[in-house]
Amino acid sequence: MVACRSLCVYCGASHGLHTDFSRIARDFGAEIATRGMTLVYGGGRVGLMGELAEGALGNGGHVIGVIPRALQDREVGHERIQDLMVVENMHERKRRMFEQADAFVALPGGIGTLDETFEIITWKQLGYHDKPIVILDHSGYWQPLLQLLDHQRRAGFVSDATIALFGVAQNLTEVFAQIAAAPASRLSPAPERI
Repeated sequence: MVACRSLCVYCGASHGLHTDFSRIARDFGAEIATRGMTLVYGGGRVGLMGELAEGALGNGGHVIGVIPRALQDREVGHERIQDLMVVENMHERKRRMFEQADAFVALPGGIGTLDETFEIITWKQLGYHDKPIVILDHSGYWQPLLQLLDHQRRAGFVSDATIALFGVAQNLTEVFAQIAAAPASRLSPAPERI
């Protein structure tokens, strides 16, 4: 079983077209705080990222944000979080987020969210870590992606073992249940390999 003290969440810097996405991000941040976990996220104050952070902060949670300097210079960094790390580039951002987190969750988002989610899955596939990864398929948002992965599996480019590297949850209760049920890490931290 995983003892999850810090949870990295990937999500959009936009709100999307459905207000329900903003609600689930805010509720998720609140639940992370209520459970005594630290939220690790991209450091923004806009879109779902901002909702997520506000949900955690509004419930007394500790929040770590990691933002590239170019985005901080555009004034999208969240000024109220306790720990805002300003880094030089996206590569350093993803590495720092990885180092701070015990597990990873993907909420709705765009290509940045896809990039971060697929990179953390790829690192797990390569054996760089074995931390839990969960995709929150709220309102079926990730169904087209899951169908694509199934197509790739049927075409012989993605194995069943690769699909098993992450879980898919329909709600917040399932997210936390999957993280709690994941086996404890068998690997020593190896960020130098990433």
